Amino acid sequence: MVGMRGAYGYNGNGNNDEGGVVGGEAEAEIAAMAVHKVAAPPAQSTASKLKARVKETFFPDDPFRGFKGKPLTTKWVMAVQYLFPILDWVPNYSFSLFKSDLGISYAKLASLPPIIGLYSSFVPPMVYAVLGSSRDLAVGPVSIASLIMGSMLRQAVSPAAEPLLFLQLAFTSTFFAGLVQASLGILRLGFIIDFLSKATLVGFMAGAAIIVSLQQLKALLGIVHFTTEMGLVPVMASVIHHTKEWSWQTILMAVCFLVLLLTARHVSMKWPKLFWVSACAPLACVIVSTLLVFLFKAQKHGISIIGQLKCGLNRPSWDKLLFDPTYLGLTVKTGLVTGIISLTEGVAVGRTFASLKDYQVDGNKEMMAIGLMNIVGSCTSCYVTTGAFSRSAVNHNAGCKTAMSNVIMALTVMVTLLFLMPLFVYTPNVVLGAIIIAAVIGLIDLPAVYNIWKMDKMDFLVCVCAFAGVIFISVQQGLAIAVGISIFRVLLQITRPKMMIQGNIKGTDIYRNLHQYKDAQRVPGFLILTVEAPINFANTNYLNERIKRWIEEESSAGNKQSELHFVILDLSAVPAIDTSGISFLIDLKKSTEKHGLELILVNPTGEVMEKIQRANDAHGHFKSDSLYLTTGEAVASLSTFSKMTTP
Repeated sequence: MVGMRGAYGYNGNGNNDEGGVVGGEAEAEIAAMAVHKVAAPPAQSTASKLKARVKETFFPDDPFRGFKGKPLTTKWVMAVQYLFPILDWVPNYSFSLFKSDLGISYAKLASLPPIIGLYSSFVPPMVYAVLGSSRDLAVGPVSIASLIMGSMLRQAVSPAAEPLLFLQLAFTSTFFAGLVQASLGILRLGFIIDFLSKATLVGFMAGAAIIVSLQQLKALLGIVHFTTEMGLVPVMASVIHHTKEWSWQTILMAVCFLVLLLTARHVSMKWPKLFWVSACAPLACVIVSTLLVFLFKAQKHGISIIGQLKCGLNRPSWDKLLFDPTYLGLTVKTGLVTGIISLTEGVAVGRTFASLKDYQVDGNKEMMAIGLMNIVGSCTSCYVTTGAFSRSAVNHNAGCKTAMSNVIMALTVMVTLLFLMPLFVYTPNVVLGAIIIAAVIGLIDLPAVYNIWKMDKMDFLVCVCAFAGVIFISVQQGLAIAVGISIFRVLLQITRPKMMIQGNIKGTDIYRNLHQYKDAQRVPGFLILTVEAPINFANTNYLNERIKRWIEEESSAGNKQSELHFVILDLSAVPAIDTSGISFLIDLKKSTEKHGLELILVNPTGEVMEKIQRANDAHGHFKSDSLYLTTGEAVASLSTFSKMTTP
């Protein structure tokens, strides 16, 4: 069969070469068929291709498309507005009131003084208001980043034994976190955070929420000597071994305020118009608990309090940035991990609320804004901050229209820092612990876990590994395990691409997967295969072995009437191919010819067709009669030819 169409003069486009030997009736039948040629893409220079690839990789959103056709002055104004989004909305600003808690409690998770939590709720929101593009994102300390920073730094330095050194490492880690975030935005490498899949984040957040809650048992039970480890087993062991330190007064207060906070959260979730209930509940708890401690002198009955806090705004801390080689590796690693995690959370929260209000958030611009915010924060006594879901939800429900809500929050914190700090002297630590638990419990998203289980079992495995790794090993190692499994899955999809046998749906020229469509039937004499992935060096061996096995199975199972003559490879779903891929196609063609079969390629896409054409220019492996635009045309044309050659 191989080469016989050339002898008959058939050139694959429905016509006959001059001098062809085809009978009149068969000739008329072939000529009546509409067989379309596979066109090669327009020729482009290497520089043009590289330019297009770089643009698609780093500028897929084409951020400067609005500049085209504008006067030079307008372009300069638009450029300044692009760099400083505040200039875009300030001229048309209308004041919107919003409420939010102060953020004092999250500093405890990072093992930092509570005042650092307030500092981090003052300067960063001001910076974000100038540079950020989200109208709803409220920035400040968040539980996950605080937990990660505290757990990683505590592995090298004890915050109790060396508080100043620990504070220096926290500021330096924040500086590196901001540097990483801003660099990703400036270099437009935001796609890196996409390696944190939804399944990874759901499992990680749930595990982190449990770890955060377990850490609050020290405050909720009144334990003085508590483990510095983060895992489930050592924490529970510490709780059981120190039962003599439990304080019933502290436990009673913890239960009361935790019930109050969870009830407020439930009310706001059930009746969204009452969002202010959960928004005001933390501040109300702080006020009420502080008054109770002050009136009943509870600090003398085993209830620990925050103690004296200094009044005044953020103090400069650039002189506290520590680049000592002894701790440089630790601070860089901590900054990298906290930077990626907080950036992922901030961008995700911003995009979530932007979709609800039907506007776009520039991911790369957000990365630059959050990064510069943390760099400035590290120099003004702040630790890593990002967009917080709970605060942003308050902004959204309160009807905030611009980033001015961050300025209002910052001004509120400023007033607190200047005049109200003495009021927090008697605030009990147990209430801060209860506030943290009530805040992070929403990170345990059971419906999302169930949906992942129903949708994709491999994703569920990633989710479980992230969860188990966080609570049983460590926060950063649990995250690393989940990311590793996700990347392994992607590599598996690349090296073991999906292939399937297609059949014809009776009465049509449509060809679909035999296992998916029960109406699809095999076409006698044809093995129709499709590949749904790029063909490259990583998967050519697998593809070669798999196709040869199918050919052997078809050849051994066939009878004389359905003897295999053609192997059709549908390349419609192959977006790219490399040199190894072209070599694979050439070797496959040679292999099929040795077995008396003919390899037919269907609908190669632009890049694939271009490289096939180059291979043809050099060696002529794939002639026009082995390339078809659709499977239907290929089968119809080859079936007609096969009938003519059958004795």
